[in-house]
Amino acid sequence: MKKPSIGMSLEGMPIFGLCVLLTLVLAICELPFLALVAFILTAFVGHFFRDPERVVPQDDGVAVSPADGKVCKVSREADPITGEERQVVCVFMNVFNVHVNRIPVTGTVKKLLYIPGKFFNASLDKASKDNERLAMGVEDEDGNHWTVVQIAGLIARRIVCWAEEGDSLSRGSRYGLIKFGSRLDVYLPEDYVSDVYVGQTVCAGQTVLAKKKQ
Repeated sequence: MKKPSIGMSLEGMPIFGLCVLLTLVLAICELPFLALVAFILTAFVGHFFRDPERVVPQDDGVAVSPADGKVCKVSREADPITGEERQVVCVFMNVFNVHVNRIPVTGTVKKLLYIPGKFFNASLDKASKDNERLAMGVEDEDGNHWTVVQIAGLIARRIVCWAEEGDSLSRGSRYGLIKFGSRLDVYLPEDYVSDVYVGQTVCAGQTVLAKKKQ
């Protein structure tokens, strides 16, 4: 599995470098207004692809959020990999959120399923079924099945997943990103229940998303 850098996601470095180069060229050519626009674009790209460290909870029986953003839905839906009805927690990311995605639980990647689709606003309910997405099936240390789905949105047009089938990942570790705003859906095993509410702001790898039933 490829590992991104810490300060900035590996995927953002080429874009950031081009923006810096463009800014310098415009400044050298004494085009101040265009240089300022390019500088603002450079700052936005650097902000978008930032990749901060997070404090991952070490408690037993918890799962963390896979993305920064707001919880836009908590309901029961059919798992796109198994077809079983499960509780699902959906997190919407806008363009200002950190976009590096993190694995909710320690486990092994059992399946990656790419599903082509459209590019509706990712905050809409139909995005889970109609939008382009990548579903990842993970088996945790207790044998429970989790499904984490990266969903492309209205602006986001590229899903990036660094994980491969057979990879063993630790809770909170980086595994991918979606460029320029989108959504993550997490389908929970039956012995887990969500620990968040609609409208709650969550942090990837740090906010407890679900807990094991007592």
